[in-house]
Amino acid sequence: MASESTKSPILGQTFMAGIWRENPVFRLLLGMCPTLAVTAAVKPALTMGISVIFVLVCSNIVVSLMRDLLKPHLRILMFTLTIATFVTIADLFLKAFQPEMSETLGPYVPLIIVNCIIICRAEACASKNGLVVSIVDAVGMGVGFTLTLCVLAGIREILSTGAVWETPILPTGFVPWAAMRMPVGAFITLGLMLGLVNVVSRKKS
Repeated sequence: MASESTKSPILGQTFMAGIWRENPVFRLLLGMCPTLAVTAAVKPALTMGISVIFVLVCSNIVVSLMRDLLKPHLRILMFTLTIATFVTIADLFLKAFQPEMSETLGPYVPLIIVNCIIICRAEACASKNGLVVSIVDAVGMGVGFTLTLCVLAGIREILSTGAVWETPILPTGFVPWAAMRMPVGAFITLGLMLGLVNVVSRKKS
């Protein structure tokens, strides 16, 4: 019983690390390419986030299970092959069941293969820890990444269309900010959010 009581707080801390303390985007500055590219609207951002969660969890499971068999000079190759397998599954699933969303996301789903978040968690966590910790870490990091994408996408979509998920939010007379749908909107929104996170972190510390 004592081991279980001490294990739960550790798992909770592991999960929450991905949400805030080690948030992939706001704190570690990983996965910047999809963060800037697919956050013009909430739907593609959420789809990308779910795809990353799927790949993270599945790859962490496989890497954790084979961690004792990994050779130092082959580990990156094995990580890449494992990640590529699950990225291919996610990409084919979207093409089969969500063709419009697959076309909207374009090459950014296949590019999950080289997403630093996935390889980072495989190297830093899954290759050194058991199955449960690896899964919790993957879910925490994936949820943190997805929440970040959705927050950025929500801000940009509201300011560029006055709506979220095709549901009007702002008054009828609102003049859309066209720049928010462009790359400059992504950079401005991300920069302001990073500044806000730094301010909140300094106040907490």
